[in-house]
Amino acid sequence: MDATRREFTASLIIPRAQWKPAYLRAEESGELARREQALKAIYSECRLCPRACGVNRTKGEKGVCQSVARAKVYSAHPHFGEEPELVGRGGSGTIFFSNCNLLCEFCQNWQINHRGDGSFTSEEELARMMTGLQNQGCHNINFVTPTHIVPSLLGALRKAIRLGLRVPLVYNCGGYESLEAVKLLDGIVDIYLPDFKYAGSAMAVKFSAGAAGYAEHAMAAIEEMNRQVGGVTTDERGVALRGLMIRHLVLPENVSGTDRFVKWVAERLGPATYVNLMAQYRPEHRARKFPELSRRLTMYEYSRAITWARAAGLTNVHTQ
Repeated sequence: MDATRREFTASLIIPRAQWKPAYLRAEESGELARREQALKAIYSECRLCPRACGVNRTKGEKGVCQSVARAKVYSAHPHFGEEPELVGRGGSGTIFFSNCNLLCEFCQNWQINHRGDGSFTSEEELARMMTGLQNQGCHNINFVTPTHIVPSLLGALRKAIRLGLRVPLVYNCGGYESLEAVKLLDGIVDIYLPDFKYAGSAMAVKFSAGAAGYAEHAMAAIEEMNRQVGGVTTDERGVALRGLMIRHLVLPENVSGTDRFVKWVAERLGPATYVNLMAQYRPEHRARKFPELSRRLTMYEYSRAITWARAAGLTNVHTQ
């Protein structure tokens, strides 16, 4: 998978000293408190993702994600394997949350997302994790798989602000998002980092626990994310401060519909949209039960994906 990574040009550069995270303005205006309450109300009849299970998680009821109304954390540490614009020199401050609303058959973090490894964490503890990562020199706080517990994250965020949090907030999700929930994050999240897993929803039904309408929901959510934060803005060192960055894992046999995905990005979001075409697929978890997912990606398949992206007119394609 030896491909040349294209040079990335940010849409805007702002000196970090002059930049202020969106969530601080929301807290100062009182809007962050209102959004926290609106999102926590959804816990009682959960529709935080398109599955809309309707369970009352405040009473311990569980839907597909098997989560209650508390955040469960697997790990929190500086991560140096993310996109370079997130990593910089100090790393991305990743907090990996347990459980998931997608439950992909090929999940590469299945111990966390399917088995639910991790520990329940209070909002106060989570706030200290966030500021601790900032104090270690991380350039951002990167919420990994946050969709199903975002109300608790806003509660923790407000507490972290009082402890001095000031770095960008990254929403690193699987793309199967509720448009209602994403709209409630407007003016709070600085950087959206969604996956776009499938351009065809039939594949999502087959490989992601019956995630009906995945493509349509992901498209709507990502278009809203783009409306909120637009193209990537960096500081003077090239570290991201704001913007949309889309990940797309190229799957064998074009299961992910890469050819359709890149056309959609170019037509609906614009050719300068940041897209990371990811080549690191490996058959994990239950993937070997499915012939089309039972092997690694070939060099030809990945090169073809890059060709499709260029043919679609995308100019900020990042390759691995």
